Amino acid sequence: MSVAQSIIEHLTASLSPTHLEVINESHNHHVPPNSETHFKVIITSEFFEGKRLLARHRAVNEALAPEFANGLHALSMHTYSPDEWAAEVAVPDSPKCKG
Repeated sequence: MSVAQSIIEHLTASLSPTHLEVINESHNHHVPPNSETHFKVIITSEFFEGKRLLARHRAVNEALAPEFANGLHALSMHTYSPDEWAAEVAVPDSPKCKG
């Protein structure tokens, strides 16, 4: 199973997202071709309602602990409640970090 698919499965099981995007951004970094080490996650979940950013990120990190133990190096997280997502948030672009 790919790392991206495993991330999807762990986040779905832990946070029941209503919206989830898992984007492999490894190609923007100095890693071998076809690597799965750097990801961006955009996730909307009722779990995040009323929670501060730190609590949201802790929940994602906890859900993905097995991935970090197996080589996931970097994760950009954009976490939203359903109301925040409905307000048509603009998810920021990731910086190009090649080098």
